[in-house]
Amino acid sequence: MDIRWDILAEYAPFFAKGTLLTIGLSIASIIIGCVLGLFIGIGKMSKNKWIALPFNCYITFFRGTPLLVQILLVHFGLVPLVLGQTNGITAAITALSLNSAAYVAEIFRAGIQSIDKGQMEAARSLGMNHRQAMRFVILPQAFKRMIPPLGNEFIVLIKDSSLAAIIAVKELIYWGQALQGQYYRVWEPYITAALIYLVLTFSLSLVLSRLERRLATE
Repeated sequence: MDIRWDILAEYAPFFAKGTLLTIGLSIASIIIGCVLGLFIGIGKMSKNKWIALPFNCYITFFRGTPLLVQILLVHFGLVPLVLGQTNGITAAITALSLNSAAYVAEIFRAGIQSIDKGQMEAARSLGMNHRQAMRFVILPQAFKRMIPPLGNEFIVLIKDSSLAAIIAVKELIYWGQALQGQYYRVWEPYITAALIYLVLTFSLSLVLSRLERRLATE
């Protein structure tokens, strides 16, 4: 297997731009997904089944359908409906966020329900309302338990962002496909992309492991 270092050098700036966009898509989707996931998870835990029903339907749909299909639906349907025209980056962030929110919601739900019910009762006995008890007592304890599954979801999201190439978002895989199409080479673009994804996910794993150890000692 001979490696064409010259074409890798030629496409290095494009891979750099693609990597930055991949990171940007991932960060934006993680933040939005976590915010949405928290509200969806709390909504699913409602004792009123009619209130919980739409949240259950949301989770079922986004966990039960392929992300690729969701990206296409958002890109060709939802975004043009809202903005009047499609936009690849907006569609990618929206689809990734909505998909991630479904998984994050289940993580939040499991984390919150893992806290002993006595914690809520103790907080309420001190005069806190339900929102204050969740904010100051339940969620801080649950967050420590949610770090490993949240970390796994973030890593999956970084890799899933590669699907944005299907709607011509110029992230990492997009430039890999461009190199392949120009030079009809397979090894150089995709091994390079794989190594970059590996660096990104491994770096995030190290950060999350350090955070988990730090919180465990507090």
